[in-house]
Amino acid sequence: MKNIRIYNTQTKKKELLIPLEDGHVRLYVCGITSYDWCHIGHARSALVFDMVVRYLRWRGLQVTFVRNFTDIDDKIINRATEQGLDAQALAERFIAEFYTDMDALGVLRADLEPKATEHILEMIELVEQLVERGLAYAAGGDVYYRVRSFSEYGCLSGRKFEDMQAGARVDVNELKEDPMDFVLWKAAKPGEPKWPSPWGDGRPGWHIECSAMSRKYLGATFDIHGGGQDLIFPHHENEIAQSVGANGQAFAKLWMHHGFVTVKEEKMSKSLGNFLTIREVLKQWPAEVLRLFLFSTQYRNPLDYNETALRDAESGLERMYSCLAKIAELPESSSGIAPPLLSPKDKKTISSLRKQFTTAMDNDFNTAQAIGQLFDAVKVLNKAARLLLEQPSNTEEIELVHQGAADLRELAGLLGLLGQDPATYLRQKKEQLLALTDLSEEAINALIARRNAARRQKDWAASDAVRDELLAHKIELQDSPDGTTWSVKA
Repeated sequence: MKNIRIYNTQTKKKELLIPLEDGHVRLYVCGITSYDWCHIGHARSALVFDMVVRYLRWRGLQVTFVRNFTDIDDKIINRATEQGLDAQALAERFIAEFYTDMDALGVLRADLEPKATEHILEMIELVEQLVERGLAYAAGGDVYYRVRSFSEYGCLSGRKFEDMQAGARVDVNELKEDPMDFVLWKAAKPGEPKWPSPWGDGRPGWHIECSAMSRKYLGATFDIHGGGQDLIFPHHENEIAQSVGANGQAFAKLWMHHGFVTVKEEKMSKSLGNFLTIREVLKQWPAEVLRLFLFSTQYRNPLDYNETALRDAESGLERMYSCLAKIAELPESSSGIAPPLLSPKDKKTISSLRKQFTTAMDNDFNTAQAIGQLFDAVKVLNKAARLLLEQPSNTEEIELVHQGAADLRELAGLLGLLGQDPATYLRQKKEQLLALTDLSEEAINALIARRNAARRQKDWAASDAVRDELLAHKIELQDSPDGTTWSVKA
């Protein structure tokens, strides 16, 4: 059995992942409400569960991944009315835009991507079961869930009845028996999309969608339900009440929720002017840079979007690609016999990379620690490649370093990283940087060589003068044991 532990929002502790069906994980994640452009919060959600699916499959588990689309909702209707559009046409447009953004991020498609409007009959059936069980009631064409009839209500969020308020997207209605009750079915209003039901024409409430669609595709009980922390209450709390109430059995075994994305430590919102769409971000930063930035923080923690951290991610990604490019210069084997060049400690760092990475990821998908293991390996692999290129080496160490590079690329690939040819990536990166300065690559390299010569002679004044000259052309230098590299000042 795989030793994968996941923090369960419901129990507030890490639990061993034991699928209901041996070797098969059933995962449901709440998708977008398709009425606007996707923002970086959506990017985090998509990338987190993309990582989870990739990793579980790499660990040998079969995964059935379902992510829905909400394509009928108050927000969709209101936005369509504002723009003089058909609500369904608006929803379809932004579903298409969602796919464009996900493809740009390199996100794998879910196995099943059901739309709410395609599952109205399943929702009606679920509501009928709740009414029959006395857990729901009709009122003026609407149907409401009796929250106080479900004794476990609050089991996910930890809220008590007296502290709760009616959830988002619930219209105030004096016909409700209790202000806490939430809507399952909404009576039709003039001009709105509608479907026939036992309670009259209308449309589903928001919460009922996921209960109906997850039951259809994954069964009454499944392994993991995911989403953002903003969905814990009321959406996921209401899903539990609906599903357990109708099915008479447990809903999801494990609940995964990722943290918020903030901008300058403030929650992202259009009113604050810090709302960043995925497309805006990808105009400035490559998808792999955004991925490395996002995964440098463990998924449950809040993530502050800032330029400094993205620049660090860009530099880190370049270090990884440079490492792979350097190792590609090594021969596959050695024709002679040479003494060992690598220390036992360095050999262990390279050979144990897969184990260390897996240990971090098995611990609630701790990508921050896993990436740390990748960079520890990069540091050692860079040093090893430099030694093996400069001195006679033996076949055993050359093969170890090549295997280390292969492991680095395979493991980083589970995070959607290092998917490009290293030499091509580095060449394109250099071309982009040269376009931002008025110096040629030859001129930059000549100045760096002059500075290095001055440093060897300990002529610090001449060395500083060259650095200042390069800075005047927006060129910043970074010195490391592997040599001097340059970048363009932001």
